[in-house]
Amino acid sequence: MAAMKPRTGDGPLEVTKEGRGIVMRVPLEGGGRLVVELNAEEAGALGDALKEVVG
Repeated sequence: MAAMKPRTGDGPLEVTKEGRGIVMRVPLEGGGRLVVELNAEEAGALGDALKEVVG
């Protein structure tokens, strides 16, 4: 059975380095957060893609 964890507040966008990975927590419109773990290469590709869209 999975452990039940208390739900945290929405909070701001958070990016932290945890071990070898980079963890990004994105607040969602309906509440809660999307949690994504990336390696350095994936994080760089995401950054480049966002720069293209934002300008």
